Amino acid sequence: MANPWIAALSALFVWWFSTGALLFSVKRADSGGPGAHRALVLLALPLLFIGVYGLFRSLSDGESWGAYIGFLSALAIWGWIELAFLCGVITGPAPQACPPGCAGLERFLRAFGTIAWHEMLLVAALLGIAAATQGAENTTALWTFAVMFFARVSAKLNLFFGVPHINTEFLPAPLAHLASHFRRRAMNALFPISITLLSMATFCWLERIYTTGGIEFVLLAALTALALLEHWFMVLPLPDEKLWRWMIPARKDTPKTMIREEPHGF
Repeated sequence: MANPWIAALSALFVWWFSTGALLFSVKRADSGGPGAHRALVLLALPLLFIGVYGLFRSLSDGESWGAYIGFLSALAIWGWIELAFLCGVITGPAPQACPPGCAGLERFLRAFGTIAWHEMLLVAALLGIAAATQGAENTTALWTFAVMFFARVSAKLNLFFGVPHINTEFLPAPLAHLASHFRRRAMNALFPISITLLSMATFCWLERIYTTGGIEFVLLAALTALALLEHWFMVLPLPDEKLWRWMIPARKDTPKTMIREEPHGF
């Protein structure tokens, strides 16, 4: 497990499979009747507990296995929070569609109102993990969660300001209103900044790999590079939805336009 290629491929597989598993579960709940989404979130609570346990288990383990445990624990905590969001259980105080003609600060506040509780929970989780890992030998869980958090915020802002390619195919029923808050446009001023920062972060992890050979940096470099790739999917006409389409049968009434909310869930 100390082989960097195995670590990179493991991160790639976990990213692909976990995203598909989330989408599959939520789509099944869409057709499960009233209460199905809440039941799914409750049934998935062990994932959160395992993540928290693994987080504390990894803190004193500076070896390769400790890096994997910290990495997977952060993904488990993140995964449960994202599941609660996709199921519409933890979203925001104003889960309504954006009215036509809404712009400026009002549009931003309405958009934030649809996800406010979810964002606050992510911030609380990030601060909690930071406190738990303070002074620890292994901080892989903290950096893993931080990469996903800031990449996710960047992706959401880019969707809000506008990107060329948006795909609403994977939006679950409880979040169908989110599509009205996204904007399609050729480019926005934030996108080049996002790409630059993610590229710099990837190269920083690669430098750490070259300097230390640490497996935790391989996992973080792979995760950051995937976040960078997901940002490029917003502007390049690539059929990335096919990565998960085979796991999730397309609904006949779903318009085949393009958005990046669920695939970026992980």
